[in-house]
Amino acid sequence: MPPSLGPVRLIGVDGHAGSGKSTFADRLASALGGAPVLHLDDVATHEEPFDWWGRLRAQVVEPLAAGRPARWAPYDWVERRFGPERVLEPAAVLIVEGVGAGRRELRPYLARLLWMETARTTSWGRGRNRDGHELSDFWDGWERAELAHFAGDPSRPFADTLVHQSGTGYEWTSGAAETPRTPPSLTQGDGLPQA
Repeated sequence: MPPSLGPVRLIGVDGHAGSGKSTFADRLASALGGAPVLHLDDVATHEEPFDWWGRLRAQVVEPLAAGRPARWAPYDWVERRFGPERVLEPAAVLIVEGVGAGRRELRPYLARLLWMETARTTSWGRGRNRDGHELSDFWDGWERAELAHFAGDPSRPFADTLVHQSGTGYEWTSGAAETPRTPPSLTQGDGLPQA
């Protein structure tokens, strides 16, 4: 596929919190030869779970579009502040994963948008189990914020690919933005779409 953001092919992995985006993005990055992954959890904050577009645009999108390194400070969810600056050199492929990776402002820069096809209640249940009881108040607030975000700016209808997790790996089918074709599958790290 051609570059979509300066010299970079930006691949978005979106879905509900707890749907397996990070795990899938890491496996995809590995299959693509170690492509870097930008986690939107590093860009969002407690106060701005979805109001991070301006920061992402200025620190990551604009520099990469110009062929320059991106520089951003990841948010520390325990300390509730931004940490030390990180540098991301322009790469052939960059995966951006997190809730909102397919938001309307970011879609024009994506070479491909993948949606983790896991039911919202299943995803949220996984997330709550993963994070434990001590974060239940956070999850209550998060669920309301995520519902509001996707109500106003849904990503799934724009996905090129719907990714289904199975017991042996991943399967994908064409999304609304893609021409239908035979669904391939991924098992044991094989068969990922090539950039």
